[in-house]
Amino acid sequence: HLQLLDATDPQLAPSRDPQRSVNRLMESDLEGELQVDIRRRFLEFIEAHGESLADRTTRAAHLTGSALVLDATGQRTLVMLHTKLNRWLQPGGHADGDHELAGVALKEAIEETGIEGLRVRVPAVDIDIHAVDHGDHLGEHLHLDLRFVVVAPPGAVERGNHESQALRWVTPGELEELADEPSLIRLARRGFALAQT
Repeated sequence: HLQLLDATDPQLAPSRDPQRSVNRLMESDLEGELQVDIRRRFLEFIEAHGESLADRTTRAAHLTGSALVLDATGQRTLVMLHTKLNRWLQPGGHADGDHELAGVALKEAIEETGIEGLRVRVPAVDIDIHAVDHGDHLGEHLHLDLRFVVVAPPGAVERGNHESQALRWVTPGELEELADEPSLIRLARRGFALAQT
C-alpha cells in the first residue's frame, strides 16, 4: 500500500542487510515486461554480490536510489543540470553501504535540492540499469537504480549543491523538451500519472 515517509521514519533507517534491497524491489510498483526483466537482473546482482553491492567496491555494479521530486501540486518536477555529466537528470546517488534504497533516494534528494520537508513515496515506481563512467579509477560500471517519487511541501525553495550547475522546476511537456535521457522521461510519465490518482 502507498505510504509517504519523511526522513525520520524508522522504515527508512539505514541497513547493511541486502534483504532490505530485495524487499524494496519486490514491493516496487513496476509497469511492463521490461521493468520486470530489469528487476530480475537486479535481484541476480544482489544474490551474487550481497552486502557489498551497496558499497562502491563491487566493480561490476553499484546500487543507487533516485528521486522524481514533484511539487506539492504534482504538476512539476525538479531536475538538475548535473555538474559531471552536463545533462538534465533527476536527483539520486550511490547507496554508500545502505540497502534501504527508499532512504537513499530521499537523502540524495534532500542533499541535492536543499528542500526541507521532502517525503518519499513507497513503493518504488521505476527501475533502471545503465552504464556510467565517472572518469575515475572505477571505469565503466553499472548503476542498479531503484526510483521513487519524492513530494515537496507547498512553497518549497530549492538550493542546489556542487553536484548541479542549475535546478529547474518543469512541467511534463517542458521536461520532454529539456531531457535527453529516455529513462527519466519514462520515470516522469509514471510519476506524474500516479500523482494524479
